[in-house]
Amino acid sequence: MKLKFFLFICLLFASASFSFGQAMISPPKGYSHDIGNMVSMMENLRIRITMSVQGLNQEQTDFLLDDKANRIGAMIMHLAATEVYYQAYTFEDREMNEEEKAKWAVALSLGDEAREEFQGKPISEYLEAWNKVRSKTQELLKEKDDKWFEKKTKSGQMNNHFAWFHVMEHQANHMGQINMLKSRLPE
Repeated sequence: MKLKFFLFICLLFASASFSFGQAMISPPKGYSHDIGNMVSMMENLRIRITMSVQGLNQEQTDFLLDDKANRIGAMIMHLAATEVYYQAYTFEDREMNEEEKAKWAVALSLGDEAREEFQGKPISEYLEAWNKVRSKTQELLKEKDDKWFEKKTKSGQMNNHFAWFHVMEHQANHMGQINMLKSRLPE
């Protein structure tokens, strides 16, 4: 318990530009109001997911509940891949290119290939991949304003605000799955 609290405090200080120690959502410095609020919420979820998995050993990281489930490491990679997809979709009005597909398609779709590919690596490797993607998301969002946030995407089916809201709710859904898997880890 003390270790988890210590790690939580370390993450708070490592992310000092965001307000996670308080029960409030506010835009971090350098972001427009609405985008900053979304960044604040997304970062809160990322830190909570990170806190819940960062101490997993290899057996726990590779745990597979059944032949239809996903490993926790694969789910972390899925969160990163989803962000990469929405980076291309919202910032560049395009689908993933071939290079991005080669790197992220398995994580994006999960399933049998992901069950094979995402094992044997420490949880820290998956978290680091997600952290790199998140850093890019934050950099790109800093360049935008709330007018862009309300602009419709190329397909016209949603605006950029809804796209990033979807990324956030996607993280929240998988946080629940990850926590359920953790509750089923063998003793």
